[in-house]
Amino acid sequence: MASTQPLPALYARALSTASRAANLPTIEDETQELLRSTLSDLKQVNSRVAALALFSVNDTLEDISTRDLVYLTVPFVLAEVENRSRFTDAGERMIYLSQVQNHLKTFVSNLEYLHVVSEEEHTLHTQLPSIKDAAKRREIKIQQHKAEQDLRARIATVRKRRRQRPIDSGSPNVFDLAVTLLPPTSRSSTANDDDNDETETEDILREASLLLLRLCYAQAYSQLESLEQELELLRSVPPRHPSPPENERREKAKDQEALWRLESTSRTNGGGPLLDPSGKPLRPFTILPSSASERARLQAQVFGPSHRLPTMTIDEYLEVERQRGNIITGGGRQSAERPTLSEQLTVDSEMEGTTFGEMKSEEKRQKDEQWAQFKDANPRGAGNIMNRG
Repeated sequence: MASTQPLPALYARALSTASRAANLPTIEDETQELLRSTLSDLKQVNSRVAALALFSVNDTLEDISTRDLVYLTVPFVLAEVENRSRFTDAGERMIYLSQVQNHLKTFVSNLEYLHVVSEEEHTLHTQLPSIKDAAKRREIKIQQHKAEQDLRARIATVRKRRRQRPIDSGSPNVFDLAVTLLPPTSRSSTANDDDNDETETEDILREASLLLLRLCYAQAYSQLESLEQELELLRSVPPRHPSPPENERREKAKDQEALWRLESTSRTNGGGPLLDPSGKPLRPFTILPSSASERARLQAQVFGPSHRLPTMTIDEYLEVERQRGNIITGGGRQSAERPTLSEQLTVDSEMEGTTFGEMKSEEKRQKDEQWAQFKDANPRGAGNIMNRG
């Protein structure tokens, strides 16, 4: 049944629910319930945006109302929510990943058609798949990360101009940012903003909307690359064979049981040698005592008072080891392509005009000075006392 809520209120509810789900583990049932509720609202929002014809192929960016710009994010939000849905079957996962790809491609094509992003941004985010050199790919990823951080800094500046207090979660996600662009009466009580909309100018709101669209555009291309890699892995997974009929499973179980029932088999085989001259067993045999009373006595000692039984499950043990720091996480291709600590520090220190950038610039200066002092105190080759060359 379609909701009777106004479109801004319905979209605000969907964004608030999506933000709550973003902070919860995907595997939890509560998270999946929130995602299903969000998808239901988002599909209604998408249908109503199409029915109202808020966007037309003949429109330019100037033709679109400032209050309607936020609805350009609907395909992106749909893709983000659907991508977190839980599936156990690889085939079903591939179907949903294809839908996520379609949503993201619709989103980026709309922004490119309306010229929301510049040619430089388009080139920066679309050139990565065609580059095979690892060093060049790393350099481009650093540039993309720097561009995204710059957009987030500009969004934070605009939020200050709109007199909005920082979001409690620190770095706000797209859902938190989008909900603040909706009319105040439709926002959730968890939106964490207290701006006075009456004094907010149209230009500031339009600038905030366009910055958010550009941030989503950068994240969309990163998502498309990850989705393509996951689809390639899923295509290589062999198909699951159907389970055999019940009678066939029973026959196989009987064969396995007869194979491992060594005691009864050895009795029916009678006497004779156990091994041939080469040492190969000629028939199954047991290593238990032949006396039934002795075997009963040994069986009674199994798991006796002196035995130490498990005190925790495997999952509990792994959680304890994880808290102790004995489990290494990360790695893989994505970890290799991620900037190193030194590279990240260099990128952060280049964010001029911000307090964060100045702090990182000072941290980089101190690190470089400490390294220079170390090299002065330890000349190259000073520790080479065995293989002097």
